[in-house]
Amino acid sequence: MLIWFMFPTAKYIGCYTDDTHNRALRGVSFFDYKKMTLFRCQDNCAERGYWYAGLEFGAECYCGHKIQAPNASESECNMECKGERSSLCGGANRLSIYRMELSQESARRYGSAIFKGCFRRPENATLALPISASIRNMSVDKCVDKCTEKELPLAALSGRQCHCGFPTSLFTLHEREDEDLCMQRCTGEDFESCGNEEFFVVYQTQIQDHRCMDRRFLPARSKRLVALASFPGAGNTWARHLVELATGYYTGSYYFDGSLYNKGFKGERDHWRSGRTICIKTHESGKKEIEAFDSSVLVIRNPYKALMAEFNRKYGGHIGFASQAHWKEWPEFVNNYAPWWASHTLDWLKFGKRVHVVHFEALKSELFIHLKKVVVFLGLEPSDDRLLCVEGQKDGNFKRSGLRKLEYNPYTPEMRATIDGLIKTVDSALRKRNMPGVPEDYRPR
Repeated sequence: MLIWFMFPTAKYIGCYTDDTHNRALRGVSFFDYKKMTLFRCQDNCAERGYWYAGLEFGAECYCGHKIQAPNASESECNMECKGERSSLCGGANRLSIYRMELSQESARRYGSAIFKGCFRRPENATLALPISASIRNMSVDKCVDKCTEKELPLAALSGRQCHCGFPTSLFTLHEREDEDLCMQRCTGEDFESCGNEEFFVVYQTQIQDHRCMDRRFLPARSKRLVALASFPGAGNTWARHLVELATGYYTGSYYFDGSLYNKGFKGERDHWRSGRTICIKTHESGKKEIEAFDSSVLVIRNPYKALMAEFNRKYGGHIGFASQAHWKEWPEFVNNYAPWWASHTLDWLKFGKRVHVVHFEALKSELFIHLKKVVVFLGLEPSDDRLLCVEGQKDGNFKRSGLRKLEYNPYTPEMRATIDGLIKTVDSALRKRNMPGVPEDYRPR
C-alpha cells in the first residue's frame, strides 16, 4: 500500500457533534492531554490515509473517511489545543473537523491493511459479513478500499467477491487454515491470493473497530478494591489497556503517572481508593499494602523479559529504550530487581485475599480466552463481540516498537543461575496453590 510523501494541507469544515457510543469519525484515534496540536492530528490521520481529522476536548484526535454526525454550533468547539493554545481543538463531545486536501501527485491509499490469514467460509456468510460486492479485476487493494469506504474493519476476499464486516461469534478469526487453501490468484493482480468460495483471505483495514472504544467511570462507587498487580516491566500498562477496552471502564492507579494520564488513562488522576475504577494498578508488595485490596489480578511475566522491559522503562520511558550508556547500571539493576520479581509474586500469593493469576505470555498467545477470564473475575458479564474488538487493537499505543537488538546477551551465567532458581521457587509456589505453574518458555531447561 502507498502512503503520502508530502505534508498534508487541510481545510477546516466545521464543528460537529460526537458520541462515545457512535463516533462521528470511525477510523483510528489517539490522545495526548499535554501536547496535542492541529498539525499533529492532521499528520497522523494523513499518514494513515484518512480524508478527515477531528479534534475533541483539546487533546483527542479522531480520523475517518466520512463524517457520521450532524453539525454543531461553532461556539461549542471552544477548547484550546493542549499543545497549541492559539488554536481550537473541539470541545466536550464536539469535534473540530478538517478535510484533507491532496494534490494530484500525492498518491493515496487507505493506509496499510494487516493480513489476518486464510479462514473457512462462515456457515452464514451474509450474516457474518453483511456487506458484499462483486468486483471486476479483483485485487486486495480493491476489496480493502471497498470495506474501508464502508467504515468496516474486516475485508474478506473469495474469488471475485469482497465481503466486509466485524469479527463476531459467527466469524471469530480464531481458526486459521493452511494458506495453500486460499491460493486462487486475483483476477486483477496475478501475484496476490484472493481466496475462493470455501476459503476466505482476510485483511484488517485501517478502520478502528468502535465496539470496544467507549470507556467511563463506574456508575456507582465500588466498596471493593481490586488490584491489578504486577512486578514492574510485567506488562501492567498493556494489561490496563486490555481491561479498559474489554470492560468499558477506566482503571485506576496506586500512583500518579502524568504521562499515562496524557495518553488516555483517565483513571490515573483518581485516588486509588475512589471506588470509581474497575481495578487499580500497583507494583507494591508486602503484607500491609496487599491486604488493603479485597481481591487481585496478578500479572506474571518471564523475568528475563520483565527485567529488560523495566530497565528500558526506567531509562527510556514507557515505550522507549535505555541508551547504550545506561547499560553500565545493568549488573546492579539485576542484582536488586531479580529477587523482587520472585518476592512480589510470593507476597501476593501469601497475603492476597482472592487472587487470579494471569501470565503475560498467555494473554499474548490466547488473548480472548484469558482476558475473558479476567472480565469474569472482575464481576462483569463478558461480551464476546467486545473481546473480539479488543483482539483487533490489542497493542494500543503502549508497545515498544520492536526489541532493540543488543550485540551481546546481557545476562551473565551467574545472573542466569540466580534467575533460574527464582523461577523454580515461583513455579513451586503456584503449584502448591493448585494453580498452573510458570509457562514452559521460561522455566529453566
